[in-house]
Amino acid sequence: MRDRAGLWIVAVALAAGLAGMLAGRWWQTRQPPAPPGVAVLTPGDRRADLALPDLDGATRRLSAWDGKLVLLNFWATWCGPCREEMPALESAQRRYGGRGLQVVGIALDEPAAVQAYLGEVPVRYPILIGLGHTPDPSLLFGDTRGALPYSVLIGRDGRILRTKLGGFTPAELGAWIEGSL
Repeated sequence: MRDRAGLWIVAVALAAGLAGMLAGRWWQTRQPPAPPGVAVLTPGDRRADLALPDLDGATRRLSAWDGKLVLLNFWATWCGPCREEMPALESAQRRYGGRGLQVVGIALDEPAAVQAYLGEVPVRYPILIGLGHTPDPSLLFGDTRGALPYSVLIGRDGRILRTKLGGFTPAELGAWIEGSL
């Protein structure tokens, strides 16, 4: 009798664990809806031609890079995974820039914090400031969770090819770019 009770407890515990795992997986893959009135772009859509300030305060439009493969990377100085992937983004710009890649960082952070951070960790790709832009530029490009880092690959024709929430390893980033050059 005791063995049956033990088996019953184990079976219930396993079922509860499995249900919890499935619920967690569903929750992680569920994309929250965009706020009312905000048109969120998805792969296949033409990119928005955002106009954002660079670190010198000059307004830059995404259309400035038309004809190139553009990797938009939304990041912030307080985001650990964002900081971890910046060397890989810098390396990708150096490696693939001659083949038509343009990495563009869009900082969702205060300009002074971005300037200070880039003083310590310089990059050679353009950095634009997205903080204060309404609606949030990362939301327009599909980041309805509002989590960082978030990357968007835009084809030479201006259409969104892929999006990724979370940081890249150098190998992942290389595969992402190589498949689209």
